[in-house]
Amino acid sequence: MSSERECFVYILLPGATEFVTAGRFRLSAGSAGDPVGAFVYGRRYRERADAVELDPVELRLAGHVYETGRMGGFFGAIRDAMPDSWGRRVIERQVGATRLDEFDYLLQGPDDRAGALGFGLAVEPPAAMPRFAGALELDKLQSAADAVVAGVPERAGSADAQVEELLWPGTSLGGARPKAVVQDADGLWIAKFGSRNDRWNHPRVEHGILALARACGLRVADSRIETIADRDVLLVRRFDRARTDTGYQRHRMVSALTLLRAGDSPVDRANWSYLLFADEVRRASADPQADRRELFGRMCFNAAVSNLDDHPRNHAIVAPDRAWRLSPAFDLTPSPVVAQDRRDLAMTCGRFGRYANRANLLSGCGRFLLSEDEAAAIFERIVETVRVEWHSTMRRAGVSATDCDAIRSAFVYPGLFHDVAEDRKPRRKSRAQSGVTG
Repeated sequence: MSSERECFVYILLPGATEFVTAGRFRLSAGSAGDPVGAFVYGRRYRERADAVELDPVELRLAGHVYETGRMGGFFGAIRDAMPDSWGRRVIERQVGATRLDEFDYLLQGPDDRAGALGFGLAVEPPAAMPRFAGALELDKLQSAADAVVAGVPERAGSADAQVEELLWPGTSLGGARPKAVVQDADGLWIAKFGSRNDRWNHPRVEHGILALARACGLRVADSRIETIADRDVLLVRRFDRARTDTGYQRHRMVSALTLLRAGDSPVDRANWSYLLFADEVRRASADPQADRRELFGRMCFNAAVSNLDDHPRNHAIVAPDRAWRLSPAFDLTPSPVVAQDRRDLAMTCGRFGRYANRANLLSGCGRFLLSEDEAAAIFERIVETVRVEWHSTMRRAGVSATDCDAIRSAFVYPGLFHDVAEDRKPRRKSRAQSGVTG
């Protein structure tokens, strides 16, 4: 790094609708030239009776300076509020740059980020009043998203450029698929758009998977489908927001990636683990027994529907008040593949690694505060629900018969019940598999 950069970190406290300044974040070069991040809570903030921590892992409420050299110097809670691949494409298009440094991505994002944090150069926070598109503008948003995906040049001052401004509030949301934030009488929704190159109707399939997870007794985000000019758009209600007469309350939220103190690199992926996540939920949750049981059910569901994109950014804890709880499930999608004997989840789920298999899933039941019988009962209930109801649930969600055939192989694949005895071979153990909980 050639220079030091810093910004103030703002937060919406539980029950509030206006930012307060929580502290200051600085990114500078360490002795070896690698970036080092430092964060300190402000004294006036710490003295508030209603002050809360930014996250329950790395940045607990205290007076000392926190430092990290991991993840490019960005603490997990701050990284969670930064744009992912889709948001970065929109930001680059808006500012006319092909690539920005990480600190620029942090500052260029809109103030309506996931969770309750905001960032800026002024010590006094801005008003928390972003401009949201209305649900009636979904056709314009879909056209703007198509233009970004296709790389169509933006013409300054044009109507297209004005429409693309409506995408701005969604740029700090994670994921690679096109999305935006829209508002209606019920509150804020994440609008997730399909692409003309999709193999099936992604909005309707994801809507159906969320409904199927709900039928399995899991807590999931609310969703609905809007059809605009023959294009379907999935709307998922933001569970990190609550509408009031004076504005939106924002709930703190951190990803499982932050709880696991992990990054996205291949080295970090050894610590992508449901078992380790369950350990962290035990420490952070106000109701660890209920949340760990729920997490185990989601792990079984992901195996039953071949949701192989269940990486730690797609799990989170959220704090509507001072207490943290496991968030509703979100970003659930099937991954039909050719292999019928073995499929791997994105995270370690038992003694045999990431193997999406009954024996493997049940092997770590103790980490979820479940007996073998309890875990087996949850697995059997979820798998049987998926087996019996997946097709009818998809059809009720408006998924076509052709698309149902395209995703059919994702549901309750044969290897889910495969004998894993042959996998009992000596192998290098990851941190999760060895039982190390940090």
